[in-house]
Amino acid sequence: MKKLFALLLAAFLLAGMLTACGGSKATDSYNGGVAMDMEAPETGAVDKGIYESVADSSTATEQLTDQKLIKTVEIRAETEDMDALLSQLAEQIRSLGGYTEYQNIYNGGYNYYRSRSAELTIRIPAEKLDSFLNHVADCSNVISKTESVDDITLQYVDTTSRMEALQAEHDRLVELMAKAENLADLLTIEERLTEVRYQLERITSSLRVMDNQVAYATIELHIEEVEVYTEVEDPSVWQRVATGFTDNLKDLGDALVDLFVWVVTYSPQLLIFAGVIVLIVWLCKRALGRRKPPKSPYAPPQPPEEKT
Repeated sequence: MKKLFALLLAAFLLAGMLTACGGSKATDSYNGGVAMDMEAPETGAVDKGIYESVADSSTATEQLTDQKLIKTVEIRAETEDMDALLSQLAEQIRSLGGYTEYQNIYNGGYNYYRSRSAELTIRIPAEKLDSFLNHVADCSNVISKTESVDDITLQYVDTTSRMEALQAEHDRLVELMAKAENLADLLTIEERLTEVRYQLERITSSLRVMDNQVAYATIELHIEEVEVYTEVEDPSVWQRVATGFTDNLKDLGDALVDLFVWVVTYSPQLLIFAGVIVLIVWLCKRALGRRKPPKSPYAPPQPPEEKT
């Protein structure tokens, strides 16, 4: 009896295992059927393709041969004639095929700063950068120059690989849309296709920006109009004394001129203010004069003088 019960239990367990295996195969077959009908991309397939393409050593080596370098230069310069220098720079920029991205010119003033200044952001083809820098050094007094290079090769390769993966997915989705057999599949494909197109537009725009930054170097140019150029070399003690004395005399002369201009400019207000002060002083004196006690008409008796 115990042996019979054990055999029945073993048969029951074996039947359950067979049923579970059959259900699992059915489920797998069902999922495979959906994949065959829609052939929808697996979640994360795009990222997987990106990382695989970047990790491919042969492809990455070929793409890294063309380095993507962003060159930026910041220059501080002086000139004795701002208009002439700006005209020369504009002509040089046009001849080199560049353009001015930003320009701000300050024409000076009498309240704080008398000198004129200008700030420019200039874009020059990267291969012609040295030619432009030499021209700036020839037609102005360069006080300082800072150059920097940003290597974006890896970022560019990664972005390009992602764009290629998305483009391949986009083409595959277009093919699947033509083969869709029901409305549900069509809607699912269209939703994913819209998302892929949006990502492609963003990546394409990003690549265009990087291409422009690589193709055109950026020059931040700060110009000051001066009467005397600043000495770039370290001056001697007597040169520093002479320069300081001359600068102080110039500052004193400028201060006196500014004071004269201010007095003449505000002379109407100053005259009115002076008249008001004189009137107030006269009224005060008159009021104080009225408050004094009147003198008595009778003089006090004087003591008799002693005879000697």
